[in-house]
Amino acid sequence: MTDFTGKVALITGAGSGIGRVAAQLYAGRGGTVIAFDLKGVEETAAGHDLITAMTGDAGDKGDVDRAVAAAVAAAEQIGGAFDFAFANAGVGGGLSPLLDLTVAEWESVLRVNLIGVFLTVQAAARVMVAAGHGSIVATASVAGIRSGAGGVPYSASKAGVINLVATAANQLSGSGVRVNAVCPGLTETGMTQAWFDGARARGTEHKLGQLNPLKRAAGPAEIAEVALFLASDAASYVNGQAIAVDGGLSSSHPTVPGRMA
Repeated sequence: MTDFTGKVALITGAGSGIGRVAAQLYAGRGGTVIAFDLKGVEETAAGHDLITAMTGDAGDKGDVDRAVAAAVAAAEQIGGAFDFAFANAGVGGGLSPLLDLTVAEWESVLRVNLIGVFLTVQAAARVMVAAGHGSIVATASVAGIRSGAGGVPYSASKAGVINLVATAANQLSGSGVRVNAVCPGLTETGMTQAWFDGARARGTEHKLGQLNPLKRAAGPAEIAEVALFLASDAASYVNGQAIAVDGGLSSSHPTVPGRMA
């Protein structure tokens, strides 16, 4: 288990789900965390001396710059390093059919899911490049790999994140800063809670995640642990990658079980 003592992380979307668990795990391993979200961060930080709650909008440049500045200040205070940025904040955006979508719907999703990730990547990279080290991780999705796992704007935004981390990793070539993404499959978070609650109410919870080889959905810790691996020195040669954490869902084309044709 990696010891993050002396290191500082900025985690966006830390008010719930994957971001909350990642913040608590990082702090539990000695790291200092700036937990950033529109709401819920006080609950994330409760009982954790190494987590500082900070409210703000991940799609707003001023708020993101302020969060990065807070991470830098925290590093200076402990004589450590701002070493990890987790651009995790995201929104679902619904499942409107392509022909019914409006520009406003597209803009609202891309503002957080893609522009917001860009803002965090850019602001964190400026600090980390100057220091000569650091890990940036973004939350993408299996929906960004191929169709069938999310709405149209959401899927497009996550495809953009996958390309952004590859492009950013190459733009930062030789800097000592790594940029990667995690691509969760179906995971129980605030964004998906209604699906899980509905399935439990109908008695069909066993069907959640039935299309992947593990035949189940993920818990947020299973995604957060991969993000923290990418933050650690154990992943020192992993760069520019989008790692699917989906129970094997993206490993196959659609098939009829037991048949190849």
